[in-house]
Amino acid sequence: MSSFLPELRHLRRAATAVAAILLLLPAACAAPTAPPQHPPAATSATPTAADTGGTVGAPANLLPGMPPPLDQHDLYAADRPDRLSDTVRGYPWRIYVPNTESNTVTVIDPATYRVVGTIPVGRQPQHVVPSWDLKTLWVNNDLGNTLTPIDPATGRAGDPVDVHDPYNLYFTPDGRYAVVMASADRQLVFRDAHTMALVKAVPADCAGVNHADFSPDGRYFIVSCEFSGELLKVDTASMTVLAKRKIPFDGSMPQDVKISPDGRTWYIADMKADGLWVLDGDAFTTPTLLPTGKGAHGLYVSRDSQNLYISNRDEGSVSLLEFATGRLTAKWQIPGSASPDMGGVSADGRVLWLSGRYDAEVYAISTADGHLVARVPVGAGPHGLCVYPQPGRYSLGHTGIFR
Repeated sequence: MSSFLPELRHLRRAATAVAAILLLLPAACAAPTAPPQHPPAATSATPTAADTGGTVGAPANLLPGMPPPLDQHDLYAADRPDRLSDTVRGYPWRIYVPNTESNTVTVIDPATYRVVGTIPVGRQPQHVVPSWDLKTLWVNNDLGNTLTPIDPATGRAGDPVDVHDPYNLYFTPDGRYAVVMASADRQLVFRDAHTMALVKAVPADCAGVNHADFSPDGRYFIVSCEFSGELLKVDTASMTVLAKRKIPFDGSMPQDVKISPDGRTWYIADMKADGLWVLDGDAFTTPTLLPTGKGAHGLYVSRDSQNLYISNRDEGSVSLLEFATGRLTAKWQIPGSASPDMGGVSADGRVLWLSGRYDAEVYAISTADGHLVARVPVGAGPHGLCVYPQPGRYSLGHTGIFR
């Protein structure tokens, strides 16, 4: 995570409304080193966000209103290749890239690896976040104190919504609330998932609330605090902080958070410890460190739920962790100067898309062998890009955590 100049997020500025229009700006990009992977057509028999049937042994104490996992042994069972919800079938395949220093969102066609549009948004956009119901993409304009909605069916932006300090954005598994990671305000702010009306502001008592993921039953979520090197455990229903734990590393800067497919293990990337913290979320005991590479940052699950892709921003590489063994099995080095940050996996599972935070570009990486398929020039400071649409019944937020 972390903005280009994280200290800027502590400056409170008046919100500026920017007229959001879609400007079609064809632009050349680096030629792909392999034939383009055209997204395949969506399958027909797919669950919708409201579908709660066909599950295999749902958790006993499920958060009321939450669709149970399709398989209690695999939280990502709904994320199989091309298993699109009826809601998103027909949406154009696009990569939405928020450029923190350009105050724009670059739109890329993944079939051609070319820029097809640029959307002006608010000040310092950090992440593009799919809504719980999959119908809206929310651009988090952190220093602009607004959220810009994008209609993924048309690619057009709507009127900005006033939301203070929206560094990152998540949704409770029951679809009732949005959870704003108000980093500078040191708050977790629960809002109505549709209107963004304020429901409850929860003091975080840590610096730099950042990323999160939810337990299998949806009852709690774990939050990383970037600037104080801490983790929070938060009760979803009561909207209260249950516990706080200091990471046992001097200068720790925890980033992305991801739970394993079996729901037993949590992984927290740490860009200063250069690896992943492995955590028992239920017990919330002291985590252990698994070194991966310099500047460990973003975490993404493969479409078969077998591997975790880890972007090592400060060394320009991607590490692979095998869930079954908990071991690292490979490291892919991106050629030349590279700063892989946040992103997502293509709907067919063949391409990992990552923003190049300090290089004004986006990387398309083959998940078959890790070779660089394309680098696409974008605006300055690309951050939490969103691959859309993706498989899944509903979104828990960030750049796309789907269940």
